Amino acid sequence: MVAVQAVVLVVLAVLEFANQDDGRRSLGVSTAAFFAAYGAVLLAAAWGLLRRAGWSRGPVLLTQLIFLGIAWNVREHLAVTIALVICAAIVLAGMLHPDTIEALETDPTADPGSGPADQASDSKD
Repeated sequence: MVAVQAVVLVVLAVLEFANQDDGRRSLGVSTAAFFAAYGAVLLAAAWGLLRRAGWSRGPVLLTQLIFLGIAWNVREHLAVTIALVICAAIVLAGMLHPDTIEALETDPTADPGSGPADQASDSKD
């Protein structure tokens, strides 16, 4: 779902770049560049989630909060609002699930017996 959000941002960048006005060219180019950069960062975060990289959690959570804010601002367009809220809610539910948090806190390259729960039990011994 995060990768889909990233692709949507890149598509918005292309559309913004293709739809330039002579009077607002610098605004259009800077907006397109922002969407493209944000889409690239979000795509990297989606890749990081696949690799269980803990750093990817922050950008993904922040993006969902931004999408909820955008949904509030475009609430007169009901279909867009519903799509943004559903997408953000699904990603937030997945990212805040305890299993996801544990998976992102555990180093995937470490030994299977060296997770956070195992380290806590080792310190009690």
